[in-house]
Amino acid sequence: MKKLTSLFIALVLVLACTVALADLTFTTGGTAGTYYAYGTVLAQYITSNTDVPVTAIAGNGSAANIDLLDLGDAQLALVQNDVAGYAYNGIRFEQYEGAPVTSFTAIAALYDETVQVITCNPDIKTVADLAGKNVSIGSSGSGTYFNAMDFLAAYDMTIDDIKPQYLSFGDSAESLKDGKIDAAFVVAGAPTPAVTDLCTTKGAYLVALDDEHAAKLAEINPAYGKTIIPAGTYEGIDEDIVTVGVKATIIANEDVTEEQAYTIVSAIFENKDAITEAHAKGAELNLDYASVCGLPYHAGAAKYFAEKGYTVVTAE
Repeated sequence: MKKLTSLFIALVLVLACTVALADLTFTTGGTAGTYYAYGTVLAQYITSNTDVPVTAIAGNGSAANIDLLDLGDAQLALVQNDVAGYAYNGIRFEQYEGAPVTSFTAIAALYDETVQVITCNPDIKTVADLAGKNVSIGSSGSGTYFNAMDFLAAYDMTIDDIKPQYLSFGDSAESLKDGKIDAAFVVAGAPTPAVTDLCTTKGAYLVALDDEHAAKLAEINPAYGKTIIPAGTYEGIDEDIVTVGVKATIIANEDVTEEQAYTIVSAIFENKDAITEAHAKGAELNLDYASVCGLPYHAGAAKYFAEKGYTVVTAE
């Protein structure tokens, strides 16, 4: 009888663990950014319309999200494809050089994230003007930090040329309002809620890139693509702003099964209209765009893309 009881308990525990693994945790970004808002919409849609329950949680950005997947504390994440590429290939930044993180694969690229340099000071017209200034370069663990370092490098500057502040998007906006910082890097889909609020309540400016420095950034990392923030995206900014963007990409760790990955990507791309009704970024869903991000793809995602006529690289 004791043996039967022990076996029963063991079976219950195994089943409990299986159920727990089926509920996937999706780490996104700070609550004032696009990652969190859009990630929450996607998680709710997938959960409500498939047999794969997904729970979105706030996160601290790309590098921190990659760490969570590597530790197994989350199974899905939104990341910038440039930062994910640095991590996967073990290049460029000290935390990754010689120590690649290969415990994740791509599900799909979703939309362009624009690198936005925000200021309330009209005298700051180029990145070079940030020298000696208090500048938010994103919260610790965010992809924004990596972009800020790349932008400074394109202008032959380093972090030592500014007074860095490690703030979230929301805190950056509040600090700009209060005059505590001079500028902030914000990397997210435009319009970004924190920037919209800042422009509406305080008035702000976006620092544009010229062609030379946009080209330098593409040399630093081919993931950077020249992009335009259209006039009128934010209140008071009435001209097109040239900058660069990277791809917001869903990644998954090895806890996500082939069936789950297939279900997730198909649920997203087969229901574009419904998702767009819930969040404007849904309008940017595109299979051509989604199937290229510079990372190997999860086998389940690859299966879906193959059905649609796209061949993607998978992990060996």
